[in-house]
Amino acid sequence: MKNSFLYCLAAGSLALSFFFERSPDASITSRAALAPVVAEASLFPALTTTEPASELPTLVAAPANGPAAKPALVPTAADLAASRDSLAYNYYAQTLGLHLAFDENKDLLQSVTDWLGTPYRYGNNSRKGTDCSGFVTRVFREVYGITLQRSSRSMFSTTKHIAKSEMKTGDLVFFRRGKGPIYHVGIYLKNGKFAHSATNGGVMVSSLKQPYYQRNFYAAGRVPAAAEAEASAE
Repeated sequence: MKNSFLYCLAAGSLALSFFFERSPDASITSRAALAPVVAEASLFPALTTTEPASELPTLVAAPANGPAAKPALVPTAADLAASRDSLAYNYYAQTLGLHLAFDENKDLLQSVTDWLGTPYRYGNNSRKGTDCSGFVTRVFREVYGITLQRSSRSMFSTTKHIAKSEMKTGDLVFFRRGKGPIYHVGIYLKNGKFAHSATNGGVMVSSLKQPYYQRNFYAAGRVPAAAEAEASAE
């Protein structure tokens, strides 16, 4: 009986020694070894993420023999001149209150514009002051190189008389009160408007439709030399 007990004790000791001497589980060892790698990968997800090649951005090179860029258009001298003329006509139209066709005498429009605001001064014809006939003679000298008679009455006697409906830019308009003599003259512009030097405001643009000028309008006259200059310029 005693021997049997010893035998059993020896067998149990052997079994226990065999159990404690086994190598650790391979799965545990592999997980422990992979842990640092997984932790490192979680810190740099952008570097470890793999995407299909179709989803990655690609650089597209420009075709070597693609269509050449169109050269920039360089304005010609005629284009620049037309642009300057357009700007000038727009300025004169706004300043003088006219509807222009952009084919009027630009020198005449410029001269009248330059004289606007000159005060009225009887017997004078300078930028410091001018009366109506003085203004007309100065403009015609500047634009056409023509020397007109100094008084409005003498101007009327040297012009070609025309109907009011036939007036053109550059014609002269004359005024008188009732049966009295001609006392005022101006330069017809367009749209029923004329430039003149008035006693109550100096050089300005007025309308023939204004009651005062409509009532006192007498006649229109054309200066032959100016008309010839206009015709040759067209």
